[in-house]
Amino acid sequence: MRVLAVGLSYLLILQTLPSRAQEAGPVQLNLVVVEGEGAINNIRQRTAREPIVQVEDENHKPVAGAAVVFLLPDQGASATFANGSHTLTVTTDAQGRAVAHGFKPNSVQGQFNMRVSASYRGKIATATINQTNVITGAAAGAATGISVKLIVILAVAGAAAAGAAIAATRGGGSSTPAAVAATTTITAGTGTVGAPH
Repeated sequence: MRVLAVGLSYLLILQTLPSRAQEAGPVQLNLVVVEGEGAINNIRQRTAREPIVQVEDENHKPVAGAAVVFLLPDQGASATFANGSHTLTVTTDAQGRAVAHGFKPNSVQGQFNMRVSASYRGKIATATINQTNVITGAAAGAATGISVKLIVILAVAGAAAAGAAIAATRGGGSSTPAAVAATTTITAGTGTVGAPH
């Protein structure tokens, strides 16, 4: 009976050892940037890619329950979080991930660094996420779109005028003066395109 009691006590001690080791926490923390590094944020539309980091132990296994702090610059090119603050604290999920929800760029163009730190049971890891705020090329794109539209309109009008001129000279259309006068004339620079006289 006493041997059985000692054996059971020994088994109970062995079962509690792993949990005590787990309570001590990891030997080392690693902070991996999953999303957001090198992101280009659209100032005009106030859109950005939300930063995501993953906290891992020394064996690259995810650490759930770690506190992660995202810190943005107070001045210059920067952003804010959903609460309008430059600081956000998030707890990692079961996959060891923390997402900076509600991340929005401010209206200042330029590069900035977001500092990220993770802590878990006395261990700390840090990382930096580099991003850039830009005003997109929408204005330049719009100007290019207008130029392309203008070229297309001129090309269509030129083709119509050339078609009318060819039809008039070959007798394929009405040769009355009213028909010739109704043809389109395009002036580019000093030259004139129109029906022959």
